[in-house]
Amino acid sequence: MKKTVSIMLAVMIMLAACGIASAEQGTRKIETAEDADEFMAAFLGEHPEEMEGIWAFSPQMEAALIQTGGVAGLAKQLAALLGTPESIKPAYESEISGMKVFFIPGTFSAMQADLILVVQDGAIAGLQTGTYSGKEEAAESDLYDSIELALPVPPLGELPGILTVPKGEGTFPAVILLQGSGPSDKDESIGSLKPFRDIAEGLAGRGIAVYRFDKRSYVYGMEMSANKQITLVDEYIEDAVNAVQLLARQDRIDPERIFVLGHSLGGNAIPAVARELKTAPAKAKGFIMMAASPRPLDVLMREQYDFLYSLLPEITDEQKAEKDALFAELDKLQDLDSLTADDTVAGVYSAYWKWLADYDALQAAGEITEPVLLLQGEEDYQVTMEDFGIWKDALGEKENWQMISCPGLTHTFTPGRKTEGAGAYSRPGRMDARVIQDIADFILQ
Repeated sequence: MKKTVSIMLAVMIMLAACGIASAEQGTRKIETAEDADEFMAAFLGEHPEEMEGIWAFSPQMEAALIQTGGVAGLAKQLAALLGTPESIKPAYESEISGMKVFFIPGTFSAMQADLILVVQDGAIAGLQTGTYSGKEEAAESDLYDSIELALPVPPLGELPGILTVPKGEGTFPAVILLQGSGPSDKDESIGSLKPFRDIAEGLAGRGIAVYRFDKRSYVYGMEMSANKQITLVDEYIEDAVNAVQLLARQDRIDPERIFVLGHSLGGNAIPAVARELKTAPAKAKGFIMMAASPRPLDVLMREQYDFLYSLLPEITDEQKAEKDALFAELDKLQDLDSLTADDTVAGVYSAYWKWLADYDALQAAGEITEPVLLLQGEEDYQVTMEDFGIWKDALGEKENWQMISCPGLTHTFTPGRKTEGAGAYSRPGRMDARVIQDIADFILQ
């Protein structure tokens, strides 16, 4: 799942706003987009080490930089992730969770990505990579309309969303999309890939409306990270159920033909979503699970890291120490009762892990009476054919289940090979048209 492929496109350093002190006197502050452009030009230049003492960093950021080998070490990590810069667009200012941020869209030799500077009182409080935002607006389609439709998430606010509706008269069947683990935008952008955009455009061209929205952890990451009681309910289930109710009220949507699709951890959440929808005013007609695993998340994480490290020609002492540290973290889950509400495992509070331990996705999936389509890429190293086999053995004989494995496709249902590891996501591509057709056939049958 996406949380475990953070070596490909992930936060380099992202620090909470709490307790950030003002910038040190005499150092440069970042107040405007022009300041952000100047900082980034120096950071991506030949001598980032010369920035030490010139620009203001928060105390927490200063401490984090010690771990990365200073500004030069952080620049080296970024270069290893993205490659060399080829084209950097001007910065633009925005706000996330009450913090000032500057987005700098960049094209690098390995992929396109935004560099995101988090700023507090002029001091740099974080540097993050994010989905590339520098593309031109897409031309208006002759096949569908794209309508902005926000999903309310009280008391936090709302999640920006897009309802892609086929052109024409009458009402249409619709599908709601749930992303994989970790913060994710409405397109579920992974490297240069945008699988949810592909699904939306592909299904809309086949007469099916699609609703996709920014994930709650993407928009309200700070608030969620401060909540020690967060579980899969907050991450997926509430929003999925509310999205069904929202779509059922839209004039161009058939309320009797609303489906819910989950990818990766979003697919694991589908059985729990199905349970909640049984008592909701508006129901789901059916469900689609893409690259979903019935096995515990920590088991998958170990398996994924073992596989990724097996692809390396040799493992350095530093890499071995990193892997050992992660596995030692996951070992804490062997005694969940000993964890307090303040304890975290792999950066996640214990309440999240305890909820997952009580959630039997396989059993909950067996309770679903609506039609279910399960899709699996045969070249997926994150959720594998072993997982597909478990689903098939347990539920393959049930009349309401349809299961399809897809040769030559990876976790994002784009062409690739397992042995490429996360590198398969850095290559431009679109979701295989056969997969989109399988989803359309399932919904329209």
